Amino acid sequence: MLVDGKWKDDWQMGKRTDSQGHYIRQESTSRHWVTPDGAAGPTGESGFKAEPGRYHLYIALVCPWACRALLYRKLKKLEDVISLSISIPEFTDQGWAFGGDYPGSIPDPLYNIQYVHELYTRADPDLTGRPTVPVLWDKAQDTMVNNESADIIRMFNSAFDAFGDASVDFYPEALRTEIDALNDRIYGALNNGVYQTGFAASQEAYDEAVAAVFNCLDDLERRLEGQSYLLGERLTETDWRAFVTLIRFDVAYHGLFKCNLRRLTDYPNLSAYLKRLYDVPGVAETVDFDHIKRTYYSIKKVNPSRIFPKGPDKIFV
Repeated sequence: MLVDGKWKDDWQMGKRTDSQGHYIRQESTSRHWVTPDGAAGPTGESGFKAEPGRYHLYIALVCPWACRALLYRKLKKLEDVISLSISIPEFTDQGWAFGGDYPGSIPDPLYNIQYVHELYTRADPDLTGRPTVPVLWDKAQDTMVNNESADIIRMFNSAFDAFGDASVDFYPEALRTEIDALNDRIYGALNNGVYQTGFAASQEAYDEAVAAVFNCLDDLERRLEGQSYLLGERLTETDWRAFVTLIRFDVAYHGLFKCNLRRLTDYPNLSAYLKRLYDVPGVAETVDFDHIKRTYYSIKKVNPSRIFPKGPDKIFV
């Protein structure tokens, strides 16, 4: 993490778990919004107008949060509007790293940074915190716009409609109350729940987290009985927020994070649903199983031997 703008290579620095061993996720630090006219969004300050070529997105293909943004960039046809950098598939001693020629990675074309923490100190030289992805960067003001994926996908959904595909709307007004409610359920029990399971520091915290993960999966399995998507027959933001965790489940969370009561392939409705989402044109291009596996299994805290597994050999039923 960064302490007063200086990199500190210490996993334990900063509070990662509470006194009972429950994993604590850091809050995002930059919450400005890009809007069609540059007015202030729900959080942050004004001055970030949607313009083609002005913004750059930094991601890691392993990260489900970052790949939410990558998905929206693809599905909203914003690839020629928002440029992109992709980290190498390794969680290094200095965090997310860019550069090199590993397949699927894209170096930083703006400042030739090696590590994402260099972006954070470029925006705030005295920052204390953990540098995360995604990062949405404003080339015009040479600063960070936002590092919260939930905000970024909402921006991508509508702010750039003058330049992308305005016909695609994953947050329709009529379903927003239902979307927000189910998002909250899935975030706490599944999206963040797999991390609370994998990084639990006590048996009690692990038992609580793994139960929540599989209770949520059981609920989603029942919900999908007789319908194509989580809110019926229309694809929404909730589906994509679930997708990025589900597509990584058997590859990483089942083994590495000890979410091993059942595999996703043991759920027929969820498996068919996951394949349905994966088959949406463009989605498979945002999923790189090699990057996912190599990066997760490079985390020393959970895989000190750095042995990379061969399986699973089947992702879908």
